[in-house]
Order: sequence, then C-alpha cells, then structure tokens
Amino acid sequence: MTPSLPSDPSYPIGRFVRRDVYADADRAAHVARIAAQPGTLAAMLDGLDEHDFAAPYRPGGWTVGQLVHHLADSHLNAYIRVKLGLTEQEPTIKPYDQDAWVQLADASTLSPHVSVALLAATHIRLHTVLVSMRAEQFARRLVHPENGVMTLDQVAAMYAWHGDHHLAHLEQYRTYYRAARG
Repeated sequence: MTPSLPSDPSYPIGRFVRRDVYADADRAAHVARIAAQPGTLAAMLDGLDEHDFAAPYRPGGWTVGQLVHHLADSHLNAYIRVKLGLTEQEPTIKPYDQDAWVQLADASTLSPHVSVALLAATHIRLHTVLVSMRAEQFARRLVHPENGVMTLDQVAAMYAWHGDHHLAHLEQYRTYYRAARG
C-alpha cells in the first residue's frame, strides 16, 4: 500500500520550529544530518532524467533541477553564515531572493549534478567547522534581517531541517508526482 500524500505538500516534514536551547545530543544530530544530506541527495537523483529535472517537484513548485540548485545555494549561504558568526561579533547577514536565484542561468541550464557536487564539497567544509566547535561557539549569535537574532545552534538546526525538508520534497516527487507523470 502506497502511503498518502502529506496534507501540505509544501512542508512534507512540517515547518521548522526554532527552539531557544538545544542539548548536546540535538546538536550532534543536526550535524550528523547535515553530513548525510549530500549522499542522500545523490541517491535521490539516481534514475532521474532530464524530463524529471525539468518537471515541478510539486504542483506550483520549482522544477526538480531548480530545487537541487537551490539546496546548494542555500547551504553555501549557511556555510558562510556560520563562518561569519564565528569570526565576527554578532554580524548581520544578508538574505537573498531565492526565487530570483533559481531563475538565473546556472539554475536553469546546468545539470543538477553540478549542484550535488557543490553541496557535497560545501557540506564537507561545513561539517568540519561544526564538529570543531565548542558549545560556547554554538551560542554565538548573528542577526538575520528576516528571522531576527539567531544562535549558531539555531542556524545548524535550521539547515539540518532545510536539507531534510527538500530531500522530502524529492522523495515526494519520486513517489507521487513522477509516477503520475507516467
């Protein structure tokens, strides 16, 4: 029996819930999830073709290819944000227009596999930084103009969720929308 589609296909694992404090075990789980995401992404794309990459990952959503490129773009920003948070005193980070970014030539013409490689390299570096951090470094703060003051613990939690969120979109695409496409 095939499981049913989530009630909100935009948020197949639910929305991110930011907590004020994370235990050491939570932090370790976030870092482990971040480390695993590139391999899971590569496996998720296995067997997909150009038609899949050009198809929306859900009704009204970006294409599968744009989603993969977005994931790399977003997590590059995560890596930079963590480094800024570690090296500057409460920096204000710059948000970006993700919808505009996925319309640019790199996200609309390059193979998503380019962004899988980019995500893998980015996560190796991000994971190296995260596992080297002490608890007090995870308490360092940055200012996100849209999300307010965030600790690096919250940033790690958010990007662990973000990667899993989009991996769930791809699983949802493979299970429901790709099959419906025939």
